[in-house]
Amino acid sequence: MSSPIIELEVLKVHQPIGDFFITSIKAADLVKISYADVRRLAEEERDIEKYLGIQRPISKKRIKDIKSYIRSKDATFPTSVIVAIDEKCAEFEEQTANRGLLRLKPYTPDSDTSEDAISLNKIAKVIDGQHRIAAFLNEDNQYSLDFQDLDFDINLSIFIGADVSEQANIFATVNLAQTKVNRSLVYDLTELAKTRSPHKTCHNVAVVLDLDERSPLFHRIKRLGTATPGRKYEPLTQASFVESLVKFISLDPAKDRNDLLRRKKLSLVTTEDLKKVPFRNLFIENKELDIAEILFNYFSAIKSTWPNSWDSISKSGNLLPKSNAFKAFMIYLREDVYPKEVKDKFGMIPSSKSFKKHFNHIELTDDDFTIRNFAPGSGGQSTFLKMLRGEIALKDMLE
Repeated sequence: MSSPIIELEVLKVHQPIGDFFITSIKAADLVKISYADVRRLAEEERDIEKYLGIQRPISKKRIKDIKSYIRSKDATFPTSVIVAIDEKCAEFEEQTANRGLLRLKPYTPDSDTSEDAISLNKIAKVIDGQHRIAAFLNEDNQYSLDFQDLDFDINLSIFIGADVSEQANIFATVNLAQTKVNRSLVYDLTELAKTRSPHKTCHNVAVVLDLDERSPLFHRIKRLGTATPGRKYEPLTQASFVESLVKFISLDPAKDRNDLLRRKKLSLVTTEDLKKVPFRNLFIENKELDIAEILFNYFSAIKSTWPNSWDSISKSGNLLPKSNAFKAFMIYLREDVYPKEVKDKFGMIPSSKSFKKHFNHIELTDDDFTIRNFAPGSGGQSTFLKMLRGEIALKDMLE
């Protein structure tokens, strides 16, 4: 049985969008970590297509043509396949400057979390190059026996921790640079730069809070899952930020994106709906700065409650600054704190002082945010959320 871990020698590339990795990978290994079902590829939209509001399904004819080409004596794919990989599935070991080993592996969440598992064949989300990958599969969706003896390496560009907004921007940039692109697709991709969406709003809020020197989240957010040059410590990934915040805004981000792309006006929602998506109307009214200010005040309250842990740059042993604590804080804000604070006046911007009283019941000091009390991963997140909600106390954990 083959190992579920794939190791790749990689180069780290620095560009304005952030850092990413380039490598060479065996075609069979690329098939293992990306998509294993041509029919699913042909029938379903990928996240990027849903985000962009376009239809760009797999072409069976093109796959057939590529299969024939692969068998030719002068076959070559000189340009990179581009994939996005969740940071939970990737581990980079730097060996020399900008060179190292990237380990890719499946992710299994703790039993007490709602996070989804990521299997080996779902590690890599294909941004560009899906036809080339699909061409190596047989009718049973396995690596084709026709190519078993073929020594075929594929150039691969890997973005770690890129949220769907970043993936769509990469996709748009790559495809707009091509000469043979369907005109309607070019139009749709051009619209990406102008059209609002739930994910784009969340991305914008993340950027604002990361760049504002007064913000409690100043320089704490990694754009693409790797460290930003010149920063000491970035405990929070942009993907975690966006995935948490989008739940405040939309129950169906893809539908909202498509409606806005088609110039449909979104209707304001009722108080009952706002209990599920409390920032929905702020998003519809294009009040991104109000959303940013609410989060600014909320996390300022957290920072003032536990200042030492919040400002700690220790890369281990301190839950508070990290993504798992952030996710718990965001669930607590969405489901408990904000609805109680504003009552029926959704859209209000509570002060930091108002938010702070929602942490008064928690008997945690700066010294309590340890691995002993909060295990790494989603288990620690779940425990911390229960403590925020007053369902358990620190003394219960120590007994």
